[in-house]
Amino acid sequence: MTPAVQLKPQHHWPRAGLLFGLLAVVLVALYFDTASAMVGIWWRSETFTHGFLVLPLVLWMVWRRRLHLSHLQPQPSAWGLAALLLVGFGWLLGDLVAVNALTQLAFVAMLALLVPTLLGLAVARSLLFPLTFLFFAVPFGEFAMPQLMAWTADFTVLALRLSGIPVYREGLQFVIPSGNWSVVEACSGVRYLIASLTVGTLFAYLNYQSSKRRVLFIIVSILVPVLANWLRAYMIVMLGHLSGNKLAAGVDHIIYGWVFFGFVILLMFWIGARWSEPEPSVSAADIDSVTLNKPLPGGTPMTRPRFELFTLLAALILAWPLAARLALDHNNATAPVQLSAPAELSTNWVADTSAPAIFEPAFQNPSASLNTSYGQGEQRVGLYLGYYRQQNYQRKLVSSQNVLVQSQDPLWAQVVSGTSSITFNSKQVNIRQGELRKVSVSASPTDERLIAWQLYWVNGQLTASDIHAKLYGALQRLLGRGDDSAVVILYTHKGQGAEGAERLQRFVQANGPRIIALLETAQHTPTHP
Repeated sequence: MTPAVQLKPQHHWPRAGLLFGLLAVVLVALYFDTASAMVGIWWRSETFTHGFLVLPLVLWMVWRRRLHLSHLQPQPSAWGLAALLLVGFGWLLGDLVAVNALTQLAFVAMLALLVPTLLGLAVARSLLFPLTFLFFAVPFGEFAMPQLMAWTADFTVLALRLSGIPVYREGLQFVIPSGNWSVVEACSGVRYLIASLTVGTLFAYLNYQSSKRRVLFIIVSILVPVLANWLRAYMIVMLGHLSGNKLAAGVDHIIYGWVFFGFVILLMFWIGARWSEPEPSVSAADIDSVTLNKPLPGGTPMTRPRFELFTLLAALILAWPLAARLALDHNNATAPVQLSAPAELSTNWVADTSAPAIFEPAFQNPSASLNTSYGQGEQRVGLYLGYYRQQNYQRKLVSSQNVLVQSQDPLWAQVVSGTSSITFNSKQVNIRQGELRKVSVSASPTDERLIAWQLYWVNGQLTASDIHAKLYGALQRLLGRGDDSAVVILYTHKGQGAEGAERLQRFVQANGPRIIALLETAQHTPTHP
């Protein structure tokens, strides 16, 4: 028996590199919509402009590893194919419920997985950091904005009180003797955090060799911008207060914030550089990887890698989520939605059409909606239904843009938020509860307040959770049941004590089944032009 021919590693690289590049082009072509959406966010959002630098940085880091890579034997891996299959399913789920972050994470993961699939696990291990750094290209992290805003408000109010300044706070808004302030999206510090984490991770990789030091510096790069943003917010309010609101007003506070942040980050890098570790020199003899004479696991000597076969299999695996998406689209209802409010509900709740609704939730582009007030004697309850069908990235039930009240709403401000458990349609369900205060448009203050309850209806399932609503929606699509879903919002004047909440509970107990029946009728009744 003649032994298998051992080929020099470098003889495989031209063929493997060419097929890898071809497969990367196929991936971008198949998922061009996902890739272009990601680049569009880089272009529009200052928070994610760094995405343009990620790929060049990754290519530069790969180039730095060229000597090490030249001693590795590229060898396709079936594990890579299995991982591609799993990540493709993740992309399909994300696309079914129009979650940009999930589809873009899956796209970048598929790009990274082409390395172990076609070039092997040894090459992937050698390029582990550059492949991980690729994920900084995904515009991801704004989900943390509400929590960061809340923490910023907590710290600012506490620091003001410790400074001897009296503060009255409601939600993200607070009042001090010199004026009114509010924490908005720009004050969350998410831009500082994402920028610091991206640059800090790269700095840690290039300047440290110890995993402990790298992890420690990355943790610091997360904590420092958060703390810096808290101090920035406090300093801005103090500047405004002490200057009679002549300083730190308008765009000035944003400029001051970036100057302060830049100084803090430079200080962080200067201190971190004091503990930098030089990169050790590595000779070819030191490289402990799959080399010329190292057999594959099990003692089998290396044979000619089947790059072409794995390229074909990988291309088929990349294409299957798109084929599945097209097949599922045929099961989705396409008829327009008709949604009309009954003139009367149970226990003599009668629709009041004499005046426009006092409140309009900020839900974008529903397929159909209604916003009606129902009265029973002197009591009034508002009912808003936003119905969604044929959801896509421009029209979807669960979105960061779909909220009770936008932060810049000129009429209402949400001052309290939380959850509660109620009986709805004979079931115990959790709902979101918010308290809204009317924004004063005159010199005299107003204390008009609303209590609002919110929950989702997803093809018969009731939930208050964004995540559960997305999961239910994806499951319904996979089962071929369409994507019909809706948001149900009830609102009424708060009144004294728990008066408003009690009124909403009575309305729900009497009319919960009618509301569900209304949604089911819209789902199952086809309309014709």
